[in-house]
Amino acid sequence: MTTTHRMYGALATWWPLISPPEEYTGEAAYAAALLGSAEIPVHEVLELGSGGGHNAVHLTSRFTMTLVDLSDDMLAMSRRLNPGCEHLQGDMRDLRLGRTFDAVFVHDAVDYMLDETDLAKAVRTAFVHCRPGGVAVFVPDHTRETFQPATEHGGSDDDTGCGARYLAWTWDPDPADTWVCTEYAFLLRGADGAVHTSHETHRTGLFSRDTWLHLLGDAGFDAQAAVEVSTDDRLPRDVFIAHRPSTSGTPDALGGS
Repeated sequence: MTTTHRMYGALATWWPLISPPEEYTGEAAYAAALLGSAEIPVHEVLELGSGGGHNAVHLTSRFTMTLVDLSDDMLAMSRRLNPGCEHLQGDMRDLRLGRTFDAVFVHDAVDYMLDETDLAKAVRTAFVHCRPGGVAVFVPDHTRETFQPATEHGGSDDDTGCGARYLAWTWDPDPADTWVCTEYAFLLRGADGAVHTSHETHRTGLFSRDTWLHLLGDAGFDAQAAVEVSTDDRLPRDVFIAHRPSTSGTPDALGGS
């Protein structure tokens, strides 16, 4: 069970320069407020698709975080940043830990669910790990209603002379299907000044708000969509806040599909 994207594998050591942790401060604070909206007190949070731990580093002051990602390389980066967190390798489509949490957080890693079947599996995983009265928060980059073709760029340097810059170009080759395409180009400079380049293509899922709410409801959540509150220079995202009813019985985290 491995990732096929070099960004999360061979290039994972560059992640703190490609997408610095400090850039997540605002959205992590917003996510924390949503995670705190559960009917029960929220102390333990499971993050699915935690990547390099750049959201988690801002959440650990408030919650005990268990971090799950598909990529061992990204988990290794997160362990350096979040040494006090439990880190586990797994796929959000079929993960079963046999225990539950007060809240489940799924950031933009959920975008790699390319069809409704896989998205439903990820939603189900969140449900079976969420205690009755708890909440799951999903933050996809786009919904069908908010998607616009776009380019973005970024990157940073460190004190050793290493630096990274990227360009991301996102577009929809076929509006009739459930995914869009992002072309990533990277310029990576080592401490010796040598620069090398890398390019790869990512496909990410694109679903309507109604599809999201339908799948969340089918899993057993009481769900609603909200518009992200953000000061970042971009269009706000749709987020989905899914409460597990406190009367939903014993969570079936030990099994189920």
